[in-house]
Order: sequence, then C-alpha cells, then structure tokens
Amino acid sequence: MIYEFTKKNIEKAAEIIKTGGLVAFPTETVYGLGADGFNPLAVAKIFEVKNRPDFNPLILHVSDSETIEKITTCRSQKVFDLIEKFMPGPVTLVLPKREIVPDIVTSGKPSVGVRMPSNEVASEFIKTCGTPIAAPSANMFGMLSPTKAEHVEKQLGDKIEMILDGGECNVGVESTIIEFADGKFFVLRYGGLPAEEIETFLGEKLTLKRNELSPNSPGQLKSHYAPHVPIYFIDEVDIEKTKSDRAGLLVFKENRFGDKFRSVKVLSPSGDLREASANLFKFLHEFENENVEFILAEKVPEHGLGLAIIDRLSKAVNRYKIKS
Repeated sequence: MIYEFTKKNIEKAAEIIKTGGLVAFPTETVYGLGADGFNPLAVAKIFEVKNRPDFNPLILHVSDSETIEKITTCRSQKVFDLIEKFMPGPVTLVLPKREIVPDIVTSGKPSVGVRMPSNEVASEFIKTCGTPIAAPSANMFGMLSPTKAEHVEKQLGDKIEMILDGGECNVGVESTIIEFADGKFFVLRYGGLPAEEIETFLGEKLTLKRNELSPNSPGQLKSHYAPHVPIYFIDEVDIEKTKSDRAGLLVFKENRFGDKFRSVKVLSPSGDLREASANLFKFLHEFENENVEFILAEKVPEHGLGLAIIDRLSKAVNRYKIKS
C-alpha cells in the first residue's frame, strides 16, 4: 500500500524497519526496497522478495557521514574529501567494511557500498530508523527500476509492508558507483553523478572495472534493468523488416525514423542528458502499458549522464539479444 510522506507515516515506516520488515522509499535516483542493514534476517527478505541472487551485494544507505565512519575501516583523506564534496547525492562509494556489516549485505565480500541520498523523504526516513538501510531498487530482480511509487506497487505491492510516496525521482537512474581499492578509484557503474565531475575533483582519470561473475557492487551484471517486452537498439536491426506499427520507439532528441510506430517517446527534445536520464525508466514503464510488441531504442551521446543511460539500455538489450 502507498502512503504519503507525513511525519506519522515516516514513524510507521521506521517501526516496520525496526521490527524486521521491508519498506519501499524514494531517493533522488530510483525507489529503494529497504531493510535494517544490521539485521541479517531482514536483509534476507530483500533477496527473497526480489528473487535476487545472493551473490549480488546491496548498498547501505545512511543519513550522515558519521555513520559511514562506523561501517568502514577506510581512513583515506581522499575518500572523505569525496564524501564532503558529493554526498548527499547520487553516488555510492565501495569501501572496506567493518565486522558490524553483515556478510549477507556484501555477499561475503570484504567491501561495502555506502550512499547518502539527497532526497528529503529518504533522509528523514533513514534518520528516523536510526540504522543504515540496506536497499536495492524496489523491483523484481532484472526488471525496470521504479521512479514512482506506482511502479513499486505494480511489481511488489503485495509482497512488502509499505511504500512511502515521495513523487517522481528527479535523477531517474541509479547512483554512480565508485570503488576505492589499493589507494585508487575505479568506476563500477555509471549513474546519476557524471563520472567526469568526479574525475575533475580528483584530478585523475577513472578506470571502468567490471566483474560480472563475482560483482562487489550492484549493476555489474551483463543483463539487467529490462522491460517485460523485448528491447533492441535501432541501429542493430533492419527497421524495414520489422513490423514497426507494433513497436515503441525511444529516441534521444527527435524522431528521425518515420511515423509507423505505435508509440514514440522523446527522452529530451532539447538534448539535455539530465532530462533524458530522468525520463528513461519512466518511459520504459509507459511502453509496458501500451501494448507494444517490442521497443526500438536510439543510442544517446556517450558522455556525462549519457554513459549511465547507455549502460541501462545495453543491459536491457542484452536480456533480449537477437541470436545470429
């Protein structure tokens, strides 16, 4: 059931968390499915409800930097400078963990992802809970991430105790994940904070690190974030041979591909990658409700938030990759 953002409902949500239950809550990126991050049994419910593989670790969401110090052994000034600069915000740091963090949160890995959401509802919720909140996106594993409370209700409404409504998420794609290991920073997932901004602040180029077989953060699997209908990149299919009158078309700035499509959605008519990222999952959810047989997607420029958009689209396409 969806509950509006009120002090009373925040307190109700916190009580559910304290008694080992699950609450979906908004962040600036997407809606998260939260449990007490220090309660292994509660965290186990996340994996059960989402049908999420237990080798895929979770992120701990906190409301202040002091809590980060309690859950990580990292004492690098570079890391704390990064926290001060970009948190709260759409960025996750993967850092060596303390023993207080249950192994189920990190899938047995020695590091943990930590994030401080800037969303008002999320911040108040976490603060009221008084504990770090373990939370992946509030959807069935591998499916579209939710950017509205209604998206959560559609996928998980009968499986969880409460959905806190904070309106639409203004970033619209998951957080950028940065790992600090052996004195260096790496990108594990492109997301809501452009990697270029982090590089400028650090004064160094970030290397993209992938580990699909044994991920140490969310978002590293090859196939993910997919709608229920097949999706393909439009430049990888022969559009003349497709029944495009039954297709949905997702484009960046304008439709250059004709008018035979059942539904056409433009991510950003002005070419603004921030607007495009905010609309991405929202539009894919809309396609699911429009009786299209498949979706053709145009690639966006691969810089800034475009890297996050391409990452999400590529993982969705991989789920339905055309066999040659």
